[in-house]
Amino acid sequence: MKREYNGNAVPVDGKAIEYVGQEFKVPDNPIIPFIEGDGTGRDIWKASRRVFDSAVEKAYGGKRKVAWFEVYAGEKAFNKFKQWLPDETVEAIRDFRVGIKGPLTTPVGGGIRSINVALRQILDLYACVRPVRYLKGVPSPVKHPERMDIVIFRENTEDVYIGIEWKSGTPEVKKLIEFLNTEMLGGGPKQIRLDSGVGIKPISPTGTKRLVRRAIQHAILHKRKIVTLVHKGNIQKFTEGAFRDWGYELATQEFRNEIVTERESWIIDNRDRNPQITIEQNAALIEPGIDQGTDAFRKAAHAEVKAVLDAIYATHGQGKWKQKIMVNDRIADSIFQQVVTRADEYQVLATPNLNGDYISDACAGQIGGLGMAPGANIGDGYGCFEATHGTAPKYADKDVINPSSVMLSGAMMFDFMGWPEAGRLIEDGIERTIGQKRVTYDLERLMEGGTKLSTSEFATAIIENMKA
Repeated sequence: MKREYNGNAVPVDGKAIEYVGQEFKVPDNPIIPFIEGDGTGRDIWKASRRVFDSAVEKAYGGKRKVAWFEVYAGEKAFNKFKQWLPDETVEAIRDFRVGIKGPLTTPVGGGIRSINVALRQILDLYACVRPVRYLKGVPSPVKHPERMDIVIFRENTEDVYIGIEWKSGTPEVKKLIEFLNTEMLGGGPKQIRLDSGVGIKPISPTGTKRLVRRAIQHAILHKRKIVTLVHKGNIQKFTEGAFRDWGYELATQEFRNEIVTERESWIIDNRDRNPQITIEQNAALIEPGIDQGTDAFRKAAHAEVKAVLDAIYATHGQGKWKQKIMVNDRIADSIFQQVVTRADEYQVLATPNLNGDYISDACAGQIGGLGMAPGANIGDGYGCFEATHGTAPKYADKDVINPSSVMLSGAMMFDFMGWPEAGRLIEDGIERTIGQKRVTYDLERLMEGGTKLSTSEFATAIIENMKA
């Protein structure tokens, strides 16, 4: 561990968070690196830091305090060091384990695709965690936004995020398409158009299982009862379909006593309702078209029913499965309409990267937009918490933007550190302030009788509404 990073001295009044035996050891004065952010990030961070410090002070009566440590990324880093993401910034987050950041510019003109993506990949922050919960009083386009309380675990290192692609018309893509059409597709009727751009979409059991593991662990810790695997496996059978299969495999192998799959629950419930039911009768109930299937299909269904009953009826039968966490799966396109029409049927979603990107923003749109949506990128031994929205440069330094995304991300960070009392003060302070209709311009223009506050005034109101 260094004495300084990016030319800034490490705070002498703080100590580093440690990670020992897969557990964080958080001192009462942890050093937390922060990246201010670009554009509106400057206003947002000033307001958020005041709220964070007030929450910690009120929650712990001065016994705990964060030692904030600025590190650089984005425009500020480029202006100082001619680098969008200096190595020492990554080192600082690695050394101090937990960090928080505002929105960052995606550089134009090459060099680095995205600073956010680079940070996630360098530190192997494989789980993008997006809690989406409605706060009372926030304007919403849906009739029942209060039904929305979902935590999304989005895989962060594979799928389209890995960024392997070739541009249309280049020699490289021509070579790849020729290989795929001739060697891999055998010159058959399925061919890639010669003028295509091509991207690679890798999904692995390693990436899938560690994400689903974290999602189920979250459900256990926070007493959530449903974990849903979101995929497009009906079309992409060996990537998204495999994500579903590997997710079930991980759940049943590592969390057997804590979970039941949806399909297992049907088999067990059939037996609970009719103890005399035969294997064949049970299979016909879970596969309504079984009589029209092949002999091999029928035998597989019968074998599945027998295997489930033999393996877990003693531990999950007689209604005990209802006390377990339900692990189910849904096709990606159907989940979009379901989170609008019946969001309360879902609690934790585990998704490949692209699905999670779409669904987290779609859910956020129901609870006030990205300005109200916190986020975190988590790896084994590391956590980086962040705004989920962009930099909005036209509003930079005008003290008008909604800082709730970073503030709520800070509440997530305090939960992650084992300081939940500070997190609840932040969330409650924001909800009370919005309930009083004292809000920034983005919410004020959507509500009747609202009072428009600046970014800094909104932070002051939140601090006033913190009730320790």
